[in-house]
Parts: sequence; C-alpha cells; structure tokens
Amino acid sequence: MMNKEQIEIIGDNHFSSNVETPLRPDAFEKSDDEKIKEIQYHFGKIMEELGLDLTDDSLSGTPYRFAKMYVKELFYGLNPKNKPKLSIFENKYGYKKMLVEQNITIDSACEHHFLPITGHAHIAYMPKDKVVGLSKINRLVDYYAHRPQVQERLSLQILKDLQNALDTEDVIVMIAAKHLCVSSRGIKDKNSYTTTIEYSGAFKDEGLRKEFLNIINNSNID
Repeated sequence: MMNKEQIEIIGDNHFSSNVETPLRPDAFEKSDDEKIKEIQYHFGKIMEELGLDLTDDSLSGTPYRFAKMYVKELFYGLNPKNKPKLSIFENKYGYKKMLVEQNITIDSACEHHFLPITGHAHIAYMPKDKVVGLSKINRLVDYYAHRPQVQERLSLQILKDLQNALDTEDVIVMIAAKHLCVSSRGIKDKNSYTTTIEYSGAFKDEGLRKEFLNIINNSNID
C-alpha cells in the first residue's frame, strides 16, 4: 500500500509501468447500463460530500450525465468490443515510400487525475504487402485515446497495433499534447506540452526519421 507521498510522486511525474491498460479480469462482466447506474450513485455521493445540493434542477441530473459520459464517451476505448476494424488492403500499387497521416486529434484523459489530455498524433509507415484505409488510422488513435491513459503507453499501443495489422515493423508514432493536470493544478504551466515518439524497423534510420519530422514541420494544409 503506497503512502500519500508516493501517490503524489507517481501522479506528478505521470509514471506508469504498464504497457497495457491495467484492467481487472471482470472488467466487462457488467453491462454499460449497470456501470452507469453504479457510477451515477457514487458520483452523486461525491457531489454531496462537496456540499452540493442535488435537489437543485441544474445539479440533479449531473450524476447520470457524468456516468453516461464516462462509460459511453470518454472511456469507450476500454471495451475491446468497441475497437474499430482496420480495413487492410493488398498493396496493389506497389507503393513503397513513406505514408504519413498527421494532425490526428488526441482527446484523452490522464489516468492519474482523470483530467484531459489534448493534442495531435502524427503517424507514418512504410508499406510492404499491405496498406490500411486512412480513416482507420484516425479511428484507431481515437479508440486508444478514449481510455484513462499515459502518453507513452498511448504511443506504444497505437504503434504495436499498426505493426500487427500491417505485418511490418516500419511504423513511427509521434504525439504532442497538453495535459490539464499540468496546466490547471500542480505547477499550473499553461504553455508547456509533452511530445512522445515511438518507432521501429526502418525508422531506426536517422535520415528517415528526419524526413518524417520535416514533413510534419513543413506541412501547412488548410
């Protein structure tokens, strides 16, 4: 059992040792409706402890709205049943150069404080025998982002899933994001953001990584 100081250290440093999202074995035994009902009850108790009057018209429905938002929207990516099916096609064009999908919206939440993480992901791969439908990359990012996250883990989860789907190691994932737990609490730094980059295969080559970064830095499509 960690003491309060250790709890704060882990939270302030955004540390996690798990590559996979930590889930209990019985995580999906309850239905979404059952989870919403339980969360609604417990969040109502939190509001009461804060001294809020749940008989007020504006507040009375907040526990339900909160619970539904968590289960159906913010954290829908926890349930593997919601994982998007990646449309993989044969590379009939014989396209072998870098394919980049950039400025993909990141809308996630820090698992240490449950506060928003917002930013963008930039992803590239070197096609071999397979290519993936472009919109599916965006959907995959959205899926993994919509769960309590650590930015490093998010980068790795996207990378590994694309590698498996495309049957290639030649993938690179870069995420630049602001963390509300940094800007609204603790040091309260409004301007800083965090950048993570994960890569393997051909992208171990420094020249190829520079080419990827040049594309990201120089593209300006309205």
